[in-house]
Amino acid sequence: MNFQQLRTVREAIRNGFNLTATAAALFTSQPGVSRQIRELEQEIGVEIFQRHGKRLLGLTAAGETVVEIIDRLLHEAENLKRAAEEHSNQRGGHLIVATTHTQARYVLPKVVGEFKRDYPGVKLALQQSRPEQIAEQLIGGRADIGIATESLLDYPELIVMPGYEWSHVVVVPDGHALLSSVPLTLESLCAWPLITYDPGFTGRPHIDAAFAQAKLRPEIALTALDSDVIKTYVELGLGVGIVASMAFDVRRDAGLRMLHAGHLFAPNLTRVALRKGTYLRTFMLTFLERFASHLTPAFVRQAMEGNTHPHRRA
Repeated sequence: MNFQQLRTVREAIRNGFNLTATAAALFTSQPGVSRQIRELEQEIGVEIFQRHGKRLLGLTAAGETVVEIIDRLLHEAENLKRAAEEHSNQRGGHLIVATTHTQARYVLPKVVGEFKRDYPGVKLALQQSRPEQIAEQLIGGRADIGIATESLLDYPELIVMPGYEWSHVVVVPDGHALLSSVPLTLESLCAWPLITYDPGFTGRPHIDAAFAQAKLRPEIALTALDSDVIKTYVELGLGVGIVASMAFDVRRDAGLRMLHAGHLFAPNLTRVALRKGTYLRTFMLTFLERFASHLTPAFVRQAMEGNTHPHRRA
């Protein structure tokens, strides 16, 4: 048994049991992939995959159990490398942060700038993804830290900690009639076509819940994945925008005006997630504390050990 065999099994699953795609991901040949899998199956004495001829169809019942162990072994192998690097190369390494567009565009620039000044030798990569993809990247070992508002709590493989609380704001072109609507109400918003996030993104469930509770049915004229697109179409006069508060910048959004809407929509909590059992290098702990000051090394380690209530703001 060797780690190449274990990685081959993992990649086969990641690539939907497609041997050609698996071979490409591993920079090898399709017969090489089949050989690695067969040799592992022969060594452990069970078939991991269901087959039709040479095609892989899925996992066997035994395979379901074996793959869980393979994931743990590969995770611990990665932890072993991290632990060794922590002592041999304390100022260098790799850090992959999976997050949404809003976090990457509006929240993380300052954090990343400070982090790179502290750790210029660390190669930092930001992967912008949908919230559910962020969780999957963490679980699959393709990301080290995940940051999102939605979905992260749905995965038992993750340790999820509070980041920061934020609210929605309404954005309109300068001179818009809503600027004289004091106080701003859900009813007054319903008089205009709305432009906001896709369902499941950036607190959209709280927006929908507020209108539903008030028994109002607004016209959602346009939805988008990120705040910049929403503001662009607001500037074009296609509707009134509802965006995350951190996505509005007075200097950059000179043609727009902002109306506070914290009294209309429930507050949102951006969370930080790590895969359970991950070895945390010093620079990872530094990044987390730069992102949210309460995520101290002591707090994070306690959360990883299950000695605190990580979902709640400390």
